Amino acid sequence: MAPRKYNARDCEFEIEDFLNPGTWVAFRTADAGSGEGGINTFSRSFEYEATDTTTFGSNGRAETQNMQEGMSMSLEGFRLKDPTTGALDPAMALAELQAGRLGNDSLCGFRFAAPGDTTWEVWQATWQLGDQGGGNNDKVSWSATVTRSGAATTAVKA
Repeated sequence: MAPRKYNARDCEFEIEDFLNPGTWVAFRTADAGSGEGGINTFSRSFEYEATDTTTFGSNGRAETQNMQEGMSMSLEGFRLKDPTTGALDPAMALAELQAGRLGNDSLCGFRFAAPGDTTWEVWQATWQLGDQGGGNNDKVSWSATVTRSGAATTAVKA
């Protein structure tokens, strides 16, 4: 089959439970997790650091080489909270806890996949919370940025 466009809402995102390695919790989207969807926007960002390699022999034309490549993913949507118990959505709760960890403990697993993928792309990553809030006629927003540490790996989707 020829490549074709796919729906952003059908991508899947999971966070690894820091205290239970190997336990993955899905962020609620259109197809992932259970119940009402919270994540409705994501953006994968690429960052590069380059070094100037220009010499006199470059004849006035700049020369560079990429020396470092980084990646991050922003997740945004609605903050999900159980109105009876006050419990936050499980994946959002893990992300908020993880964002408060420092040093070696600030790293935990994050994985994601597009529709039809048979493997996850897996990162060791840090978490940073973004803005939360809203106006008079809004639902409360939620956002986090996940920043990859080291190289990505893959894992078979079960």
